[in-house]
Amino acid sequence: MKIVNSLLAGVLVFSSLVAAAQEPRPYTEGPVVNVAYIKTKPGMFDAYMTWLATERKTLMDAQIKAGIVIASRVYVVEARGPADPDIILTVTYKNWASLDGLADREEAVGATVYGGRDKANQASISRQAMRDVLGSETIHEMILK
Repeated sequence: MKIVNSLLAGVLVFSSLVAAAQEPRPYTEGPVVNVAYIKTKPGMFDAYMTWLATERKTLMDAQIKAGIVIASRVYVVEARGPADPDIILTVTYKNWASLDGLADREEAVGATVYGGRDKANQASISRQAMRDVLGSETIHEMILK
């Protein structure tokens, strides 16, 4: 009888684990967002915003059109201290799989905007005079059901 009770208990535990594993998650996986924290150098805020509104906007619009990204945003934030960002840039991708082979796809689109890798590198160097990148992070949205 003890063996039967033990087997029965084991079956009940196993079946409850299987049932729990089959319960739907209370969320679905949403887009993946890269967030970059930017600190403009003194006197360079307007120059950097002009670059964002021209070259970067052109590049982001081309990447959206090519299906590489689904959105790009610019946020201005009040810095709490001298080491805090004053601009936050976000780029939204459909999912983690969208990041596979990203560099090659971005470079192909960037070549049409900048005219090649060398010119894109020069543009990156010139932006260094306007801002410092304090860091970035990639976050994954979970959409609650």
